[in-house]
Amino acid sequence: MFEELSQRLEEAVRGLRGQASISESNIDAALRDVRRALLEADVSLPVVKEFIDEVREAALGAEVVRGVTPDQQFIQIVHDQLVQVMGGGQAPLARAAEAPTVVLMAGLQGAGKTTATAKLGLHLREQGRRPLLVAADVYRPAAIDQLQTLGRQIGVEVFSLGADTPPEAIAAAGLAHGRDGGFDTVIVDTAGRLQIDTAMMEEMVRIRGAVQPDEVLLVVDAMIGQEAAELTRAFHEQVGITGAVLTKMDGDSRGGAALSIRKVSGAPIKFIGTGEKVEALQPFHPERMASRILGMGDVLTLVEKAQKEVEIADVERMQRKLQDASFDFSDFLQQMRLIKRMGSLGGLMKLIPGMNKIDDGMLRQGEAQLKRIEAMIGSMTPAERQDPDLLAGQPSRRRRIARGSGHSPAEVDKVLADFQKMRGFMQQMSRGGGMPGMPGMGMPGMPSMPGMPSMPGMPGMPGMPARGGAAPRRRQRPDKPRKGFADL
Repeated sequence: MFEELSQRLEEAVRGLRGQASISESNIDAALRDVRRALLEADVSLPVVKEFIDEVREAALGAEVVRGVTPDQQFIQIVHDQLVQVMGGGQAPLARAAEAPTVVLMAGLQGAGKTTATAKLGLHLREQGRRPLLVAADVYRPAAIDQLQTLGRQIGVEVFSLGADTPPEAIAAAGLAHGRDGGFDTVIVDTAGRLQIDTAMMEEMVRIRGAVQPDEVLLVVDAMIGQEAAELTRAFHEQVGITGAVLTKMDGDSRGGAALSIRKVSGAPIKFIGTGEKVEALQPFHPERMASRILGMGDVLTLVEKAQKEVEIADVERMQRKLQDASFDFSDFLQQMRLIKRMGSLGGLMKLIPGMNKIDDGMLRQGEAQLKRIEAMIGSMTPAERQDPDLLAGQPSRRRRIARGSGHSPAEVDKVLADFQKMRGFMQQMSRGGGMPGMPGMGMPGMPSMPGMPSMPGMPGMPGMPARGGAAPRRRQRPDKPRKGFADL
């Protein structure tokens, strides 16, 4: 998401490069491009008009900062206005003075409301809270069964009275069960419709009256574009929402819903769904989303993802293994599985500043290579995984691994050679430091992105070519040894 919008905004800024200052003459062209970019991203027209006016006013009234070019200043202004449009700051979930806190989930059918209910339950449980899920969707086939299955998967209790009880009665009984059972949060999953209708709204009003919720969260499919504004307005006027959950943010939609909801309803986006897994729910941070839109990445979210999966002891152990070059195939397999738990490789790379321009085909190539390498490692013996040098001088072992993994001996040889190069490279990088808790250039516990094409001038990961753009190497004179990274 946001790739097209990011590219368009970059084109808009490009026209200001080389200018001495921001003026009415050069700002108009940039704003026209920004307006076009937002409309193509399915942002609501009234929101676009207001946004453009605010950016124009801020840009023309901005003081010139020494050492900052006009295009850099314009990017900062657009970033700040994007943050304001999306809410200004992160809005936490309300917590009632007297437990339990009641959260009512609303939305159209197909937006992922039941899954979002379970995701929110897991998110709260991980924060140390004790949530109860209430299955009040009595219309959609298997909705109750779906919530109960998800509840068992995440270890959260689900309350249900079946499909023959009125939804408002189920919600009220669920709230009573929550109070009696000592639950601190009750999340009510309600029925959706294929479209907004009077009967749906009247039922939502009855459920709201039965439980008096502290939060009414509207679950919105990010892929519906400008319709998000009308949907939000209708629910807010008739039911009254306090926040939104934006689902399917990992899809290929243009992202306009994220920029429209707050302006239309005044209610903040509180969570975003970033994948199909139950763990794929994140609190919504407007400043981080604005950075993603402008191609600046989102390192904080990346670190938070890693911190949820990595233990400090594992980081320290991996650091030592990198420094003494004892990183083996078992460690490599552990890193690959860690990346899978954190999300798709493409999604993780897009969080790294500057990586939003990586071609999707290259990312798919990297993910496919990860699967091939995992198959090869799965065909190795424990001794071979722990000591890759065993494979170097024994072709029979490599042929056996090739047969077992369904690949050619040449492919196994290539992965083994690239692994040895990568191990030496990571040893050099680990000595150079990095971000706190991040050995070298990797994330916590992850020395690098296994299977990904490398940056220019850096050796490719196992089985992957280096990324294009590096200058060809000159022949090295035999009397002058090549300098390594540690020598530079």
